[in-house]
Amino acid sequence: MTRAFYWLFPHPFLTLLLTLVWVLLQNGFSAGMAVFGLILGIIIPWMTSVWWPDTPKGFNLFRMFTYGLIVIYDIIIANIQVAWIVLTVPNSKLKPAWIVVPLDLVKPEAITILAGTITLTPGTVSSDLSDEGHSLLVHVLHTDDPDAVRDEIKTRYEARLEEIFA
Repeated sequence: MTRAFYWLFPHPFLTLLLTLVWVLLQNGFSAGMAVFGLILGIIIPWMTSVWWPDTPKGFNLFRMFTYGLIVIYDIIIANIQVAWIVLTVPNSKLKPAWIVVPLDLVKPEAITILAGTITLTPGTVSSDLSDEGHSLLVHVLHTDDPDAVRDEIKTRYEARLEEIFA
């Protein structure tokens, strides 16, 4: 993307998100409200961009959309799995685990999205980020193989986030 594009849209994903939220908050859809939402979506990130540490560059919006679909799918499946665990596994048989996930991600935005994704998925909570930002501490409600959970987080989420924020 050109320098002019990032000057006008310092955070393009935030612009789209603010526009979408504005349209969804209205009781009815109209072209005027959509345009006003787009104006707000441009002005708010532009006026606050001086307080953001880094302007994302090379952000892949299509891959972020597919990542969002994968996360939504995983949230639905995890809800069913957690409900099944709660209904069928006695508390004495639960196998909770603390898992340290080493991170290859370096951008704070990508690490934040990864931690949020883990927390949004029922049955897992991201609890702590190491001081250097090299690992994430995750609590899992029930697992027989903590290494498999770590590997799944790295391949299913972290690898995709690396592609999005490359």
